[in-house]
Amino acid sequence: MVRAAVCGTEGRQFESALVYQKMEKQNKLIPSLAKGFKDRWGKELALKKKLINTIEQVFINYGFEPLETPPFEKSENIGSFLANDETNPMSDVFLFKDEKESLTLRYDLSAPLSRFVAQNFRDLIFPYKRYAYGDVFRQEKADSARFRSFTQFDADVIGDANEAQVDAEICNIIADSFLNCGLNKKQFTINISNKKILQGLLAELKVEEQKQYRVLKSIDKLDRIGPNGVGELLQEGRKDKSGAFTKGCELSNEQSSAILSFLNLKNIQELKTNLKNPLSVEGVQELEELLEVISYGKNLELVKLDVTKIRGLSYYSGFLVETNLNFKAKNAKGKEIEIGSCASGGRYNNLIARFKGADYKGSGMSIGIDRLLYALNQLENIKVDAKQPVLVCVLDQKYIQQYYNILNELRTNGIQSEIYLDKNKNLKKQLQYADRKNIELAIIGGENEFNENKLVIKKLTSSKENDQIVINRNDLINEIKKLI
Repeated sequence: MVRAAVCGTEGRQFESALVYQKMEKQNKLIPSLAKGFKDRWGKELALKKKLINTIEQVFINYGFEPLETPPFEKSENIGSFLANDETNPMSDVFLFKDEKESLTLRYDLSAPLSRFVAQNFRDLIFPYKRYAYGDVFRQEKADSARFRSFTQFDADVIGDANEAQVDAEICNIIADSFLNCGLNKKQFTINISNKKILQGLLAELKVEEQKQYRVLKSIDKLDRIGPNGVGELLQEGRKDKSGAFTKGCELSNEQSSAILSFLNLKNIQELKTNLKNPLSVEGVQELEELLEVISYGKNLELVKLDVTKIRGLSYYSGFLVETNLNFKAKNAKGKEIEIGSCASGGRYNNLIARFKGADYKGSGMSIGIDRLLYALNQLENIKVDAKQPVLVCVLDQKYIQQYYNILNELRTNGIQSEIYLDKNKNLKKQLQYADRKNIELAIIGGENEFNENKLVIKKLTSSKENDQIVINRNDLINEIKKLI
């Protein structure tokens, strides 16, 4: 009776397990990424890390020190940071509710910096020169070329320092970073401007304050829509190719014409001749001083005056910089596309003052790592250093200790190496594995080799089918070093 009861219970359990397995099979998740995000792995990730390391060394050489801040900030910090934007300041950020407070994923690396300086200014040495890199997050419309998470690499100088020298430092660090990454001087241009110039012009034209931000945003689109498109946005508005209509700034013909004429000014002398507003004059003078400092170094030929560079974020207060590549790229469909800006920034003298008790000037820039890497890959200007790793093949499980002795000896001597982990001990399969991973050398040993204290080293990248050598076991490290 007891046995029957147990069997009945076991039967029901078995049936339940079968039902569960069936349901589980039917309800398995389809693996997919959230829209606007991307996995990076293998060669692509290795190249990205190499790019970051190259740029980091430039920043270190310039005397900048590292800073790491959390990916989350209190929403109030980000909100105050973006609050001057005419549009909803929090519309492009990821918001999360904690038990007691609202948190936001960092929009960029400048907001965390401003909070950090305000919080720790008593412990910092000014001028404070910091660099930081990490992913930033923007809740924007995603497409094949625009992601909601991407990596930025920033350099900033905070403190009451000579502004021309600081801003020149920012330009020079961009130049040396790009050159060290493999670009030549003809392949990129560091465009500089000063926000005060246009602000003074708008004040002179009596453009209402509530319209000024929209005017700046319209001018910032000059590269994409041309002067006619900007002119439309300055007045009634513009309809794009898709038929979508963007409301304009509703300026008068006189105001619009004056702004478009300003955009044609090409050099310092033309600016001096045509601009009389005190704020505009101040901005021109700052540009002149900046160019003088840059001329003391080796990068002046890379710097170009471009008064149309405005920058989208409202907190910039003077010097502006935007670095563009002078070549096109091809997308996945083979169509030529503009890469756009790969590094940008400027001066933000009032940003940190948003926090109580803190009033520090600042200037900085941000390199878009993913965009720059994309461009460098187009030119094949960045490659992973081939370390020529070694695979220790496993032919017989009874010799597993000897295989691990070989592996430990290789790693102890700084030779990148791995042991084959698959249960299948077929040599052909192991060599195929090595080939797919671009492993250059395989160490092979079986009963005969171990009995004779020998090993076989096979050169996997050789065009010769039998390009292998038999060595004395004691000579392994010396022979491997000869080959790599």
